[in-house]
Amino acid sequence: MKIHFKITRALADTVRIDLQRPHSFAYERVGFIAAGLAAAHDELLILAREYRPVRDDEYLQDPNVGAMMSGEAIRRARQWAMNDGVAIFHVHSHGGRGIPGFSGTDVRENAKFIPNFLSVAPQCVHGAVVLSDTAAIGQVWLDRKSPQPFINAFTEVGLPIRSWRAA
Repeated sequence: MKIHFKITRALADTVRIDLQRPHSFAYERVGFIAAGLAAAHDELLILAREYRPVRDDEYLQDPNVGAMMSGEAIRRARQWAMNDGVAIFHVHSHGGRGIPGFSGTDVRENAKFIPNFLSVAPQCVHGAVVLSDTAAIGQVWLDRKSPQPFINAFTEVGLPIRSWRAA
């Protein structure tokens, strides 16, 4: 399956700027992107629509990770998926240039909570995206049993259009 994630430059800039804000104790910021989906044959197009940051009071103090969300943050994102029938992508940034990677912590924690979005919006795929200052990498959960494929291509729609292969 070919998976392509598209986001407007304006929305990508909004997300990157928000994720750079300092927090009183968390080392990094996190948030959620809602997306629409289009599928045909063996291709899936993910169209980013809106971004919502995790609220300051929804971070938990955990010195073992850059940022730990509370159950309330995840509940709010699940409610968004259910109410609006949208795909939800957890997002955070590793900064730097080029295509980033998922850390071991990212892989472990994503596997714990992202499949739960399938129970409230099973008509959608859900996933996680890690940004750098110039690119991104992402992974999707098609269902609870299948392997989680990586997003093959990203496009930031703006002037100029920026595209890259991530998987």
